[in-house]
Amino acid sequence: MYPMVSMAESLERLSALAASPVVSRVATAFANAGFELALVGGPVRDAMLGREVTDLDFTTNALPDQILAVIKSVSDAQWDIGREFGTIGARVTAGGLTETVEVTTYRADAYDGVTRKPVVAFGDNLEDDLRRRDFTVNAMALRVPEIVLVDPYGGVEDLLRRTLRTPSAPEVSFGDDPLRMLRAARFTSQLGFVVDDATAQAMSDMADSIAIVSAERVQVELSKLLLTDEPRGGIELLVDSGLAALVIPEIPALRLEIDEHHHHKDVYQHSLTVLEQAIGYEKSRHPGEAPDLTLRLAAILHDIGKPATRRLEPGGAVSFYHHDMVGSKLAKKRLTALRYDNDTVKDVARLIELHLRFFGYTDGAWTDSAVRRYVRDAGHLLERLHILTRADVTTRNRRKADRLGFAYDDLEARIAELREREELEAVRPELDGNAIQRILGISPGRDVGEAYKWLLELRLDEGPIGEDEAERRLLAWWAERQSA
Repeated sequence: MYPMVSMAESLERLSALAASPVVSRVATAFANAGFELALVGGPVRDAMLGREVTDLDFTTNALPDQILAVIKSVSDAQWDIGREFGTIGARVTAGGLTETVEVTTYRADAYDGVTRKPVVAFGDNLEDDLRRRDFTVNAMALRVPEIVLVDPYGGVEDLLRRTLRTPSAPEVSFGDDPLRMLRAARFTSQLGFVVDDATAQAMSDMADSIAIVSAERVQVELSKLLLTDEPRGGIELLVDSGLAALVIPEIPALRLEIDEHHHHKDVYQHSLTVLEQAIGYEKSRHPGEAPDLTLRLAAILHDIGKPATRRLEPGGAVSFYHHDMVGSKLAKKRLTALRYDNDTVKDVARLIELHLRFFGYTDGAWTDSAVRRYVRDAGHLLERLHILTRADVTTRNRRKADRLGFAYDDLEARIAELREREELEAVRPELDGNAIQRILGISPGRDVGEAYKWLLELRLDEGPIGEDEAERRLLAWWAERQSA
């Protein structure tokens, strides 16, 4: 949530943005060429909110060829990959700063209602261009170099009210591009805003139209939402509107019906809390680093196996046996369908599979062997598993929470001790495949693999034992195997 500044402060920040070296240089070039130019959308909104402006998006009445001709005079690199849509990109240096800018011809697109691909048409005025944008807070423009705020659809008022509203009727806007409904959820979390009643109703009424949006685009918006500082609001909007049931149904499925005789925590709210706590641990352990999408996906999805495994036991108990394994498989299937990359899918599924492993530690102190296996099984995901496991403690019972916290402190201390003593992350037998073949006098094949696996288990059980002892144990194991 960004603190709201006064209108006077907002205008002062807009003036500072317009006067910044790169903006001023581009604006002057277009003015000298006789064209209109305005900063539009995100940079205007963010400047008024006091957020960092990271993108410089301009719109103009110049056509793409004209844009390219003007921008060449003030940039050292240009690209026209978006020329079909009227967009030219460039790298501009001014005042010791180098920034990427995009300049787009005014648009007056039309949509066919079947796909979300517009029939590209260039417009001739700024106000019509702003009407086709997603929300009023993104439909404001700052004319430069003259510094005039253009706000034909009430974006300033909505900014002050922290409200998301479409410039045209929401049915028209979402009908043009259903992806805007997912963007509403993302902006809810990113900006801390709330959608107005008409927009919320349209999202519910038109949720089915999200089917025309590609899985890749859905994935991008979901990821952006999860990478915000406070994703809960956006996720709740997706669930309440019915959109989540269509794009990631495992999340609304967490809202299990509570039987009056079988009490258990609300799994949906628990999962949202785990996500929030994971973000808190992530920030405290790695301050200033980029948000961790893999961790956040694992946090919100870690219990999606519970609906399929819920059993109402005698006496009022509720069990979810093997929900970790079931949830891992469900997550893999859903993330693959959403076109996440293979590494992300694999890592999220593995974290969900392992997220219950620690809780046996509180039943009795683990042996060094058990700790080694925990580290071995987690592999490069160990730090994420630490965070996910801690975040999964949402009990209001202070004594229970403290007991679990202290137990995990102890486990991390044991891991650190073993890591220092044994190079824990690189656990491997003292003897490699070549040594096994030499000692046993065998050729490459299944026996070598079986021997290596046996030595690895020995290493995990007992820690480092030295090459001589490993050779002695290997020969004894081989002799016993041969006699059997």
